[in-house]
Amino acid sequence: MAMHFDLVDLRLMVRIAETNGLTRGAEASHMSLPAASTRVKNLEESIGTKLLYRTSQGVTLTPPGQAFVHHARLVLGQIEHLRGDLQSYAKGIKGHLRVFANTTALGEFLPPVLRNYLRSHPDVNIDLRERLSHDIVRAVSEGQTDIGIVAGAVRTENLETLPYRQDTLLLVLPRGHALAGAGAVAFADTLDLDHVGLHEASAIHAFLRQACDRLHRVLPTRIEVGNFEAACRMVEAGVGVSILPGSAARRHAQTMAIDTVALSDDWSLREMQICMRSLQALPAFARDLVDLLVADAELARQP
Repeated sequence: MAMHFDLVDLRLMVRIAETNGLTRGAEASHMSLPAASTRVKNLEESIGTKLLYRTSQGVTLTPPGQAFVHHARLVLGQIEHLRGDLQSYAKGIKGHLRVFANTTALGEFLPPVLRNYLRSHPDVNIDLRERLSHDIVRAVSEGQTDIGIVAGAVRTENLETLPYRQDTLLLVLPRGHALAGAGAVAFADTLDLDHVGLHEASAIHAFLRQACDRLHRVLPTRIEVGNFEAACRMVEAGVGVSILPGSAARRHAQTMAIDTVALSDDWSLREMQICMRSLQALPAFARDLVDLLVADAELARQP
């Protein structure tokens, strides 16, 4: 059986999935409802199976529909990648690399690595985004990004991974705080204190919110700030305590009146991994960045 797909069909099905409706999917695709409905029916006839369950409440994807949308996203992502690369060639840029990373990697470890990479690759541009680790895994799996750096217990069995850095979340306190001399403190015991939080879009914010959900508690946030340095400044000023990566906390403790204490929770020690769908499938300039990240990790592990 000959199956014919075009990009309009792929985009329409993705938008129907995203909007949970044929009408809204048609609107998002800038076509009439009858035209969209006809396209879906023709697609179903071509494939030989239903892609949508149609009910009085709207439409949902059948299992073949879910498989179709999954592959459609991959194909459309590759086309966007192709378009971006070709536009970059037209501007004299020969490579475009997408990297998603968690908060700590992005703020603490990547800047010097990327500086060295960009110096040695003047014809490559990088699109660097902060994301939650499980969102990064999904983005790599679906081809939305080329390289991901994730932390903690995330399932990456469908991806190739390499070990990266290790970091520990610490409790940051104003100098002289009653808990400053403690050997280790349970995260639950900090929830009676005012906290200095990171902004809602940060990966650490979501990570700590999940930890609170498991305890059926709420993070008592007194103020939210945009980066690690601002959080340490607020702690120093006595606004509250904060949970921050040890790499950042120890660095700022050298110049600010703050103390750090270990958390006794197992999840505070976080192993980071570099992940990609296939190292060999990456273009050579992308593999160069992976090599630099691996070298950076090896250097950090040396005593």
